[in-house]
Amino acid sequence: MKWEKLGQIFDPTGHQLPNDCQTFAQAPQVLLFDTFARIYFSTRSLDASNGKYLSHIAYVDMALNFKDILAVSRHEVISLGKPGCFDEHGIFPLNVMRHAGQIYGYIGGVNRRSSVPVDSAIGMALSHDEGKTFQRLGDGPVLSASLHEPCLIADPFVRVYGGHFHMWYIFGKGWQHFDAQAEHDRVYKIGHAISANGIDWKKNDGQEIIASRLGPDECQALPTVIEIAGTYHIFFCYREASDFRHNRERSYRIGHASSTDLQNWQRDDNELSLGLSDVGWDSGMTCYPHVFACQGQICMLYNGNEFGRHGFGLARLLM
Repeated sequence: MKWEKLGQIFDPTGHQLPNDCQTFAQAPQVLLFDTFARIYFSTRSLDASNGKYLSHIAYVDMALNFKDILAVSRHEVISLGKPGCFDEHGIFPLNVMRHAGQIYGYIGGVNRRSSVPVDSAIGMALSHDEGKTFQRLGDGPVLSASLHEPCLIADPFVRVYGGHFHMWYIFGKGWQHFDAQAEHDRVYKIGHAISANGIDWKKNDGQEIIASRLGPDECQALPTVIEIAGTYHIFFCYREASDFRHNRERSYRIGHASSTDLQNWQRDDNELSLGLSDVGWDSGMTCYPHVFACQGQICMLYNGNEFGRHGFGLARLLM
């Protein structure tokens, strides 16, 4: 499975974004139109009350050559959640899809905690203006913590296969204190849920669908699934649980597994030729992949160094 890197295609620092955001274009998610691609991403503003970040959704419209920028959103795509709600302090990501003439948005909501930095859950919204803005179905989540998934339900990716909605997401195994002088670090894995309507979900509570290769504390994030020639492929990023922010050897990499039934996945990262570059914007990490088909090609959007502070790039599968 050989990929060709086509380079960085969007840098947020060169654009005026909504909510006074100036850096980060994380977790890019595409919605295709006939003549252009709308790419949603999470960007950040600074909360003046405490000096912490808030994650907001913006988008860039690009020509289908993924070179020409047509427009960048200047308005609020979706508001942050109400005080005390699951998405009060950020949305990361907004996963979008078309279904039955509508545009669905699945919200990765973030809220701060006192003993650990954050918790998260997944909500749902609809767009009534071709994806320019989204409105929640309600203030609460459609997928959240449960008996064997106690925290950090996040990173939704939803598609319809075989007449059912399938959601791949991450769930927290818990928090660990690797460094007494630092905050707790989280450990999370990829899970799977099924729904008949995209709202009411049944998940395999606590089942890790992707085998870990770095040991039990491997962190797996942002799954994306596509069918190619009768086989399903899941792409995601993974890292060590600690010392990953500035250590190139422990930072995010992109992983891969395949399946014929959407239930049993065979991991084979070694088949994925999409490693770190020697220099440049993705030489320290590669993370937050999003794979899609466009004009007969399989493409991947992904972030690079510093978790997407400098935007995202594009790779193409060589068939």
